[in-house]
Amino acid sequence: MSKLLDPEAAVEPPLFRYALCVEYDGSGYHGWQSQPGDVKSVQGCVEKGLSKVANEPVKVICAGRTDAGVHGCYQIIHFDTHAVRDERAWVLGTNTNMPYDINIRWAKQVSDSFHARFSALERRYRYVIYNAPVMPALLNRQLSWTHKPLDVERMQRAGDFLIGEHDFNAYRAVGCQAHSPVREVRQLDVSRHGQLIVIDVRANAFLHHMIRNIAGVLMKIGSGEAEPEWAREVLESRDRRQGGVTAPPFGLYFVDAKYPEEHQLPASELGPLFLPQLGAV
Repeated sequence: MSKLLDPEAAVEPPLFRYALCVEYDGSGYHGWQSQPGDVKSVQGCVEKGLSKVANEPVKVICAGRTDAGVHGCYQIIHFDTHAVRDERAWVLGTNTNMPYDINIRWAKQVSDSFHARFSALERRYRYVIYNAPVMPALLNRQLSWTHKPLDVERMQRAGDFLIGEHDFNAYRAVGCQAHSPVREVRQLDVSRHGQLIVIDVRANAFLHHMIRNIAGVLMKIGSGEAEPEWAREVLESRDRRQGGVTAPPFGLYFVDAKYPEEHQLPASELGPLFLPQLGAV
């Protein structure tokens, strides 16, 4: 008898799609993405926690993969599940089953049209530099550090050359697997807050190591070792070898991802949380 006619045939339970916001300290992980073998990743820990709450295997898709040592304030993920749980249970239950340095901030049921990666209209990162003579004992895996005095005005002048749609081949990792190096930088602001300097960048998307390579160039310019026009010269060369040192990962934070209004996701607080004075920027 056909399953369509058999009243005892098993009926596949419906799938539900959820979007979640993940916050994490990436300093103890080999990046966001799950990897073969016994490699500690943020994604692996999140999937393990969610799977316990769902009582079934859960696989997630994120807005943007981050490298080893990079942090997330507003990493958006989505997953599909047969499990029926309220949004509070996804948050509290998953957090109970994850390490202390990863947390779900909120959960929201979304339509099947939502995709954490492909629905994103833009992404935003902040790179935080502690500019002081001595490296800090505290937060030294949450900040980049340089003892060289940095001139923020020179860094901003250099950053202005990078705003707009460009070929960013010179600012991406040699092993970057993106098909095209063209990206649109919509905002690049450099600001000082006491001993902290923040490089705040919005773009439609980013290339592998793009922000860290931009930070490396801007820091060299800020220290007076190169002129602001060097940022443009590196860009126009389309040659990674012209771009100088890649800045360390520890000061980099994924702070926002924008989606169409129809999905009604909660707004980012634009962390990291130790920069409350920047929350409204």
